[in-house]
Amino acid sequence: MTTTQNHTETILVTAGTGKVGRRVAERLAAKGFPVRIGSRSAEIPFDWEDRSTWASVLQGVHGVFLMYTPDIGDPRAGDTIRAFSELAVANGVQRLVLLSARGEDQAAPAEQAVRESGAEWTVLQAAWFNQNFDEGVFTDMVLAGGVAFPAGQVLEPFIDSGDLADVAAAALTEDGHAGQDYELTGPRLLSFGDAVDTIAAESGRNVQYIPVTGAQFGAVLTSEVGMPDEEVAGMLDIFATLLDGRNAMVTDTVRRLLGREPIDFADYVHDAVASGAWKQG
Repeated sequence: MTTTQNHTETILVTAGTGKVGRRVAERLAAKGFPVRIGSRSAEIPFDWEDRSTWASVLQGVHGVFLMYTPDIGDPRAGDTIRAFSELAVANGVQRLVLLSARGEDQAAPAEQAVRESGAEWTVLQAAWFNQNFDEGVFTDMVLAGGVAFPAGQVLEPFIDSGDLADVAAAALTEDGHAGQDYELTGPRLLSFGDAVDTIAAESGRNVQYIPVTGAQFGAVLTSEVGMPDEEVAGMLDIFATLLDGRNAMVTDTVRRLLGREPIDFADYVHDAVASGAWKQG
């Protein structure tokens, strides 16, 4: 595919310091595109919850990678993404690429907002990232020796953040992706138990997967993490649908778009261990 914009046009990457956004920014920079990082600590500060920061960060921007935090299924996400997308188009932004959640019904309002924005749009739908285990929600659990999570034995097509970033960078800079919904998965299905066993075998850590109920997991979020009751309820509502097996199938989308197989979970774990993840304390 050929690029549709010249290399002087800036691309904004929201959540640009996170595990996905950071990789998207790196891919864009490697392609030679100017990148603006959207974060509270950036040179031009950006905050999803502070709309006074939006106009400045959109000045001179051609395309935007949209990653809403804390979660695309948050009740605030739809209205926030719609307002931001409308402002972006009014400021001359021509292309929007949204990272959404595969199988997450609560993400529909944000997706629809981008589709109705008037910009060229692409929606990327993915579920659990490989990097959730060494850069995200499960990291401390792995280090503590037990990943307690209400997923039962459901199978998931864990996807690598690097593959997501490669697809996002292509959608932001190449022809042929406008108006597309892409379901992105890894190459095979694993249970959370399979994933944790793979980490234990490769890293040498004594770590186990501990299936728990949603109520048990919510109690941990409330008592140990300090998450507000309303946020806990919203998260458990998402998990109740997202972890019902609806995503237990792989797609060939990464291979079709990138011309290679997606990164396998075992290869991710091998590389993570080699780079120092989950070192024994």
